[in-house]
Amino acid sequence: MKTALVVGSGAGGAAAAHALQGSFDVTILEAGRAFRPFRTNLGLPERLKRLGLLVDPRAIRGLFPAMHVRKAVDGTVLVTGHATGGTTTLATGNGLRLDAGLRRLGIDLGAEFDELAHLVPTTTSHRAVWSAPSRRAFDVCAAMGLGPQPLPKMGHQERCEGCGHCVLGCPHGVKWDARQLVAKARSGGATLLEGWRVRRIIVTDGAASGVLATSGLRRRLFAADAVVVAAGALETPRILQRSGIECEQRLFVDPVLCVAGRWPGARQDRELSMPFFVQGDSVIIAPYFDHLSYFFDRRWPPGAGDIFSLMIKLADSGTGSVAARRVATNLTAADRERLRAAVELCTEIFGRLGVPGRELFLGTLNAGHPGGTLPLAARDATSMHPSSLPDNVWVADASLFPESLGGPPILTIMALARRVARRVAAAAS
Repeated sequence: MKTALVVGSGAGGAAAAHALQGSFDVTILEAGRAFRPFRTNLGLPERLKRLGLLVDPRAIRGLFPAMHVRKAVDGTVLVTGHATGGTTTLATGNGLRLDAGLRRLGIDLGAEFDELAHLVPTTTSHRAVWSAPSRRAFDVCAAMGLGPQPLPKMGHQERCEGCGHCVLGCPHGVKWDARQLVAKARSGGATLLEGWRVRRIIVTDGAASGVLATSGLRRRLFAADAVVVAAGALETPRILQRSGIECEQRLFVDPVLCVAGRWPGARQDRELSMPFFVQGDSVIIAPYFDHLSYFFDRRWPPGAGDIFSLMIKLADSGTGSVAARRVATNLTAADRERLRAAVELCTEIFGRLGVPGRELFLGTLNAGHPGGTLPLAARDATSMHPSSLPDNVWVADASLFPESLGGPPILTIMALARRVARRVAAAAS
């Protein structure tokens, strides 16, 4: 049987590995280690906040090693998962189909979304576990004609136990993440190797023979008939660039900005994250307690249980870039104007909830949905293989998106990765 290396075990890597196993002998190389949810209470970071000792969000790794936080050169905080399951372990489990940009290229992933519907349990029946402030906010948004909708959640969030740890790794097994697809792939014979970081792809005469990876002081060549890179849109382009494969100098990040206010007894910090959303012009708005802003932004006062926050997530213009040692997000004037307009809308929502604008405070601008560094074009609609890649090297993550989704990308990444896996299998047959 032919061999395939899948680099990364997040949404794209897990979906690709699961789809490839059986047609190939699959090995998954994951740079991180086994994911461990944050099971303890937040008493220690709360004390450190009150003492004014938490000032840089990059310090979160000292408390929670799976969360990798870095800063772009223009100050935007970038958040990714560094463990088996990738960023899906830290995401809020939203299962939205956001493939309009791909459909404009002639790529219809309907079959893949249908397959995922059987693989990934999804529910919108979770209103019973919402907090009272979120229910009020939903009703206010409906009265304003904003058309709020419960977010489809991957997992069984109707059984949410209200620990507030959605973005710290659900400790109760309620939220679905990519580790479940990894487990299915392994049950079919795939191998998972944790702690192996791929440095470069070995390319000779236009084809890959494998990858060079390191684990601590160990170096190893992994041979393969096909290499599928799904390390995320910040690391995938770096692997390709180190391998002599060019990517485009572009990047979108779906920037997030939270608008928050004091609400005694809100207890949003212990609520299901992002219970509903409002779709705006290139933005979505949803209730969301921003742990990074709470612990590391001094504008947020102590007392997590007495804060209510609305998240703005923007579909940005994609003018950023990824280089070997730097990431730039480069939000345009138009991006910032859309953020400003969304802040005004959130201010109006808070006003109708009884929280005046003068009492609101903003969060730290951050981003967790990088993509678009190797975008598909219409000419790639059938092959799913950008021409800059060697014949047997493939990409199966958000790098391939032609434009910012402006919303939770996990389900769409998995559908895209499954389509790529089909093309890998077809090319090898």
